[in-house]
Amino acid sequence: MLSKHEPTPRGDQDAEFGVLLRMSREARGWTQEHLAELVGCTSSYISALENGRKKPSQRFVTKLDRAFGSGEQFLREWSTSGGRVLFEGFAEYLRHESKAVAMQLFEINIVPSLLQTPEYSRAFQEAPVRRGTATQQQADERIEKVLLRQQTLLRDPAPLVHAVIDEGALRRPIGGRYVMVEQLRHLEELASRPRYVVQVCPTSAGENRPFGHPITLLTMAGRVIVGYGETQRRGYLERDPDTLAEWVTEYDHLQVEALSRAASIEFIRDVRRGFEHG
Repeated sequence: MLSKHEPTPRGDQDAEFGVLLRMSREARGWTQEHLAELVGCTSSYISALENGRKKPSQRFVTKLDRAFGSGEQFLREWSTSGGRVLFEGFAEYLRHESKAVAMQLFEINIVPSLLQTPEYSRAFQEAPVRRGTATQQQADERIEKVLLRQQTLLRDPAPLVHAVIDEGALRRPIGGRYVMVEQLRHLEELASRPRYVVQVCPTSAGENRPFGHPITLLTMAGRVIVGYGETQRRGYLERDPDTLAEWVTEYDHLQVEALSRAASIEFIRDVRRGFEHG
């Protein structure tokens, strides 16, 4: 799930910059104190940036790009206004995602962002560019964010990841035959890892499949649960206890309707072989 569309208020733009900064820092295993030393500021200032409480100067942003060796990635994020790449609320969701101890994902139309290969992600994100509904810069930003989010899964201890993927997402030929073969092979490999569970919800589940749109449930330290959902036009962070209790129950039903872990791996392998043989 990677959000898009809609101009974002200035506060949310600052939050997006903070998310990019924190994910970039954590992907390198740096503390706030270490980054502060590299760019010549205090760790409390880094914390304020990451939480969207402060907006940096252009000079400081240039220092960040130099410290990370990121070209002009931070400068682009800082200078862009309007036409944002994230739905409202998604920047806040990302702050929770990077700290979650467990994730429960459900996706309908595409492979979940956290499980995508770079080639699959690029093919999906560049399609709006060809249709004229996004710029190449926006596509590049979305791809960068996907890759940074995937890096946070490598933290120690790594979160538990449970993904239920609708059958249609596996058969939808994003990027063509070669890209799909590599993407499905990647899913097989992930599904064999100890901290990953990948299940397929088959088309035969019909009307018994819960959820009509993608959702994510994050379990935080202390077993607090946060949810995130998306429709075609908006995304929203969900904290209401009653709504989350319904989502948890529906996710339990979803797991029942889905194939077992072993059967799901075999199903993904069969779909991959189908792509291999044209």
